Amino acid sequence: MSDTAARGDYRALADSIAADIAAGRLSAGTRLPPQREFAYQHGIAASTASRVYGELTRRGLISGEVGRGSYVRARRSTLDDTLGEPVKSPLDLQLNFPVLPGQEAEISAMIARLTSPGLPASVFAATGAAGTPDMRALSAGFLGRAGWRPDADGLVFTNNGRQAIAAALAALAPPGERIGVEALTYPAVKWLAARLGVTLVPLPMDGQGLRPDALLKAHRTAPLAGVYLQSSLHNPLGVSMDAARRREIATLLRAEGLMAIEDTVYGFLSEEEPLAAAAPDHVLLVDSLSKRVAPGLTLGFIAGPASWSGRLVTCVRSGAWTANGLTQFLGTQVMAEGLAARLVTGKRADARERQALAGSIFPKGVLKADPRSYHSWLELPDIWRAETFAAAATRQGIAVTPASAFAVPPTQPPNAIRIALSRPPLPVLREALLTLRRLLESGPQESEVE
Repeated sequence: MSDTAARGDYRALADSIAADIAAGRLSAGTRLPPQREFAYQHGIAASTASRVYGELTRRGLISGEVGRGSYVRARRSTLDDTLGEPVKSPLDLQLNFPVLPGQEAEISAMIARLTSPGLPASVFAATGAAGTPDMRALSAGFLGRAGWRPDADGLVFTNNGRQAIAAALAALAPPGERIGVEALTYPAVKWLAARLGVTLVPLPMDGQGLRPDALLKAHRTAPLAGVYLQSSLHNPLGVSMDAARRREIATLLRAEGLMAIEDTVYGFLSEEEPLAAAAPDHVLLVDSLSKRVAPGLTLGFIAGPASWSGRLVTCVRSGAWTANGLTQFLGTQVMAEGLAARLVTGKRADARERQALAGSIFPKGVLKADPRSYHSWLELPDIWRAETFAAAATRQGIAVTPASAFAVPPTQPPNAIRIALSRPPLPVLREALLTLRRLLESGPQESEVE
């Protein structure tokens, strides 16, 4: 036992284990000894062992579940660390950026036609976060659905959807404030909140997403600056709120004077009215063209009350998130010419086909998904741990995302993984899903359950 260990320095012990993880001596999915056994092995108090495990959890190196133990996380293969960087695995079932056959040629042809006489002078001029009146009117019509249409005077633009979320968070919550969020959420929100100094408060969910009673309880316990939620085709669970749930949350927002950030990036796959339709003065709706069109040709939107426009513009500009002239020009044209709408129609059919394929491959009941969605939630049997399964899939050349990437601390992640279905061609996707099913049924190898 080292002198450091004898003094009970939990940070030094955490550093030592972190070094073993970084060097590969403790591989992803490895089960750590129970804390009392760890304390005995290192000659330290049980309370110090608890602090070591707590520090490793804080660093994102391990995850633990009551009754199951603590496991080394698959850090190199999750969105949790890379915030959406393209993965190196041959088959990427982590990121969802649907691209239809032939759409790249159609977009290229549009750009060539638009730029052949030369780009307009507005592309090279300084741009404003609120765009132009014509751009706002066009975008309001494009974003509208099911009888709802945002207030064009309340629209603000960013370069992409993540920047729209960041600006909305900054507008709602100064550093040190608290924002409610679904207990499982889009991983980028966790990192954006950390960079902005905002504390996320995880809120329980049910089969329709965020529970209104959980939101009210958290706000009454200690006031929230707002709430971030996904009302349609939730990422990662795929659940959607029905009209009654949206009305209930809208009523709560008005009664408590709360603002919500409603992320509708997957809303284009459905025709449901957003929460913003029920509480237009209490919702900042964020969206983008990244999934509707393509990640390389995108534009972010924040649609809120006109009274919030000035505050949002200030946050967008101060955060350096203003959409540049070329982004505004191309985004406007892809909407104006109807190309974005045609792609939406095709992607809705594509998502259903891929979801049906996934449902035909896995045993009934283990795959949770909305038939309209581009992602599925695979619940694993007890023989597997989510981190171990993700690591085993990586060795098969397939990247998937374990539940820990989506869990907001101190939420204990469920034993599940998210499968993104949008990227591989259908025959390739089918083989990848068959490989995952074989892994599911065969169970981990002995070396994977140390």
